[in-house]
Amino acid sequence: MRITITGSGNVATHMAAAFKNAGHRIVQVYSPTMQNAALLAYHVGAEAIDDMAAINTETDLFIIAVKDDAIMDVAKQLAPYNKLMVHTSGATSISALEIFTNNCGVFYPLQTFSKIRELNFLNVPLCIEGADDDITKQLQQLAQTISNKVYKVSTGQRKILHLAAVFACNFPNYLYHVAEQLLNQNQLDFDIIRPLIDETAEKVQHTSPAKVQTGPAVRGDQKTMQAHLELLDNNADLQAVYRMLSQAIIKMDKSE
Repeated sequence: MRITITGSGNVATHMAAAFKNAGHRIVQVYSPTMQNAALLAYHVGAEAIDDMAAINTETDLFIIAVKDDAIMDVAKQLAPYNKLMVHTSGATSISALEIFTNNCGVFYPLQTFSKIRELNFLNVPLCIEGADDDITKQLQQLAQTISNKVYKVSTGQRKILHLAAVFACNFPNYLYHVAEQLLNQNQLDFDIIRPLIDETAEKVQHTSPAKVQTGPAVRGDQKTMQAHLELLDNNADLQAVYRMLSQAIIKMDKSE
């Protein structure tokens, strides 16, 4: 399939590479910043453009991989070409495209992406939604060329998935940052707790997170929790986070 990518960020970079590796042709890469478009285009053998007026109509699919608040603006500019278009957002309804065309869908990769880190796209869950059954089938077939984990997911379900992903990925990563700061402030290396992070993540691959919860809150160890709070006397924000999460764990344990 001939594919045009609008966007040059993390999602666009990994998706463009996955399609190229699967034998698809990346026709163009668009970014308002030519340097960004050129860098990605170089890696996938495409033409780089920074002006939507330069869009090549000899393409089969537009992939809109831009910030959520820019999706509708890009879709409006691409709609006159009457090509199949999809966005890659977890939090944006398919209706953001249907306003401009019925030839549309959603192609949402449920993963955290960084340009500097390679990953096997075959293991990335792809959540598919089409404006009709034929488009859904077409997108499923396309998705199966780059991923072994393809799911039909409605807009409502995708929004819940995106919310769950924030809790499962973005919030824990912030807490890793907090842990790193606490360690660094006391001349300790973050590498010390990397095995702990790995083991915690490994456990939930095989069982419910609730069943493997550990720590002072689940044990009801008030003395330890109070000692931790005292260590955070100089940071009221972290004390509040500690209290909130500890109370949530206690409530979770009682409800099991």
